[in-house]
Parts: sequence; structure tokens; C-alpha cells
Amino acid sequence: MIELTVVAPVYNERDNIDRLHAAVTEAVQAQVDDYELVLVDDGSSDGSGPLLDELAAKDPHVTVIHFERNCGQTSAIYAGIKRASGQFIALIDADLQTDPRDIFTLMPYMKAYDFANGTRTKRQDSLVKKVSSRIGNGVRNWITGDAITDTGCPMKLFKKEVAVSYYLYEGFHRFLPTLARMNGFSVVEVPVDHREREFGTSKYGVLNRAFVGLMDAIVIGWLRKRVIRYTIRGD
Repeated sequence: MIELTVVAPVYNERDNIDRLHAAVTEAVQAQVDDYELVLVDDGSSDGSGPLLDELAAKDPHVTVIHFERNCGQTSAIYAGIKRASGQFIALIDADLQTDPRDIFTLMPYMKAYDFANGTRTKRQDSLVKKVSSRIGNGVRNWITGDAITDTGCPMKLFKKEVAVSYYLYEGFHRFLPTLARMNGFSVVEVPVDHREREFGTSKYGVLNRAFVGLMDAIVIGWLRKRVIRYTIRGD
């Protein structure tokens, strides 16, 4: 089995693709015996698709998945983790605002936990983004009954068993740590670095950060209260 799979959704990130590949390659090749980079083209319209195919043709570690149309971040993440072969699966955004080297900040926690969620320190975002993200996290935690500081942090690392347990619906990428806990896995939060976006534009604004996930949070909260727990006598 491959030791590590790095999954990155890509949507109109033409200027970041080569940088992403170089950064991930540099971060992981000296740390693990075997790895793969799964890049999911979420219906990009800026020429990202052909660039991804060029990478895959040059680097056998790279696997590319192309969507026929833009399906959203949850779909891209889900397709990536379902394709992943690694014992451990790392998530990272293509914009490189989180550092691939932080995968190995999270990795030591895999000895005691099943899922490590990054928490962005010294966030390099606008005040509006910071405030909307804080509101979004607060509302989600209040509704779901969880206590994840930064569920929107793109940097996540978890075991293959966690990925296998997931069945995601639209918007559920915001709740991956909570869903892992619901499925019986242990979760830890770990501080990671955060950097300014150098190229391209963010795909999220105030409304879809803070308020669009409200109904999703209600659904997760409803499901969390109805998780089946039982122990068979004698087992």
C-alpha cells in the first residue's frame, strides 16, 4: 500500500499548479517511501486541465481526475479520497495558503489519533474573511454540538479507514472532523501555518463562508443525535 496520498481539489488555479506540484513533491519525497498526489480538476475553465495532464505525463506520482463540469469542493474532495490508495490521506487546497510541509506536523499525531485537523495560526486573510470564518465555525459548532476551532482549514490528515467510512453530500466537506467523530474515530486539532494567496482568486465570499452552510449544519446536528451506538454482549 502507498504510504501517503495527498489530495488537492483544483478549480481555475492555472498559475498555482506547477507551484503546488513542486511544493508537495519537495515536502513529501524525503519523508515517505512512496506517495501519490491526486489532483481533482473540478471543471476548470482557465486551462488548468491540460496543465494537470502534462504533470501526470511527466510524474508517475501524479493522478488526475477531471470532472465534466464544476461540481463543488465536496465532490472534488470525495472523488479524491475515494481514489486514494495511501495508508494516510492528506488534504490541501491548490492555492498553497497552507504549507504541504505541515503534513508532517500532523503526521506524528497519527500514532494516537485517526484524524488531525489543522488550525490556521496568524491567518493571512482579509478581516472580512477572518470574521466570516469565525462566525461560520461558531454557528456550525453550536448547531452540531462539536467544538472544532477551524473546520475550514484545508490542511487535514487522516487514516484510510476514516476515508472509507465517509459518505458525503454537498457541503459536507466543512464537517469532515465532526463526521469522523460521528463514525467512531478520534480527532485532534494541530496548529499549522497560513500564508497569503499569491496567484488566483478565492472561490469563497462572506455569504458562502458564514451562512450557506447553515442548513448543512442543521442536517449534521440532526444526524449526530441519531448515530447508532451499541455493544454486543460477549464481544
